Amino acid sequence: MIFDLSYWTRVFRRILYVIFLFLGLCIALKLSVFYMPFLVAFIISLMIEPAIKWIMKKTHLTRRTSSIIIFVIVSIIILGSLTWLITTLFSESSRLLQSLNNYIDKAHIQFENFISTFDFDKIHLSEEIVGVLQSSTGDMLTTISDWLRNALTNLINFITKIPSIAICIGITVVALYFICVDKIYILDQIEHHLPKLWVKKMGIHMKDLIKTLGGYLKAEATLILVSFVISLIGLYILQFVGFNISYPLLMALFIGFVDALPILGSGSVMIPWAILSAINGDINLGIAIIVLLIIMSVVRQLLEPKLVSKNIGIHPIFTLIAMYTGFKFIGVIGLLVGPIVLIIFKNIFASLIDQGVFKTIFDKK
Repeated sequence: MIFDLSYWTRVFRRILYVIFLFLGLCIALKLSVFYMPFLVAFIISLMIEPAIKWIMKKTHLTRRTSSIIIFVIVSIIILGSLTWLITTLFSESSRLLQSLNNYIDKAHIQFENFISTFDFDKIHLSEEIVGVLQSSTGDMLTTISDWLRNALTNLINFITKIPSIAICIGITVVALYFICVDKIYILDQIEHHLPKLWVKKMGIHMKDLIKTLGGYLKAEATLILVSFVISLIGLYILQFVGFNISYPLLMALFIGFVDALPILGSGSVMIPWAILSAINGDINLGIAIIVLLIIMSVVRQLLEPKLVSKNIGIHPIFTLIAMYTGFKFIGVIGLLVGPIVLIIFKNIFASLIDQGVFKTIFDKK
């Protein structure tokens, strides 16, 4: 058997190329977390860039002046929203944490009442199985209670770290100012200090990444923001007219987070909430939540075709795998981060995926 050295050299180089590309992408993701304020500033700058160009076109002002105008408006909106968000979140989280045991006890009592009134003889369940159901339900409620308590405690601890939050927000705002005002200078400096081949390849990848991932995230963020705003306004209106809604902001944030997950949606939160409300005797609240869900769904269906392309080239099973992988690595937030990382990997390795990964590496051509 003749050993083809040139063939295996090419295969080895291709494998090294994939490995180094993969490691570089992992390092870039790690650095993006480490330099999160600058990443957030960069993302916001991409979102407000059309507004800056619009001001320049309509008023014939310089880019610097137009950027400062938009920057001031955006900064006021962001800082005002963050101030309200932090104070309201702290208040609602503290009240929910204090009342959590009461809610868990009520849920346990309701389940016990259901067990005592349900006729298990009709479905031929033994007393041992009923006992197991009662025990497992109690364990499940305890687990949910512990998870919620830890989540709320971590949220309160995070909110109370005012100096750290203030520093991050301050750095983000200052970075946003410089990115908006000195965008041309920053791009010139990057091109000046990097090899032309790197700049060319980075430019191609960045354009494709911004087009696919940026467009997808912008559209999804718009839809999530719309769902969050509608649910927040709707819940506050329901609270104002006398419905039993104690934590409108927390519930709206939770609905928005679940709505951000590619496979799940706001209905996976609001439908169980409506059912539980009806079971507890508050049928009017259950109907009101369903009506609010219908309004959110109609608005989303009207906006989604205009904002999001249905075909992003990723099958739902791979999205589900990415969500599960993200969850196993970094917890609940990984459900949201996983699909985003999948889109990034798909964009970076697009040529390999389109041609067939192993075929590209081991092909003799």
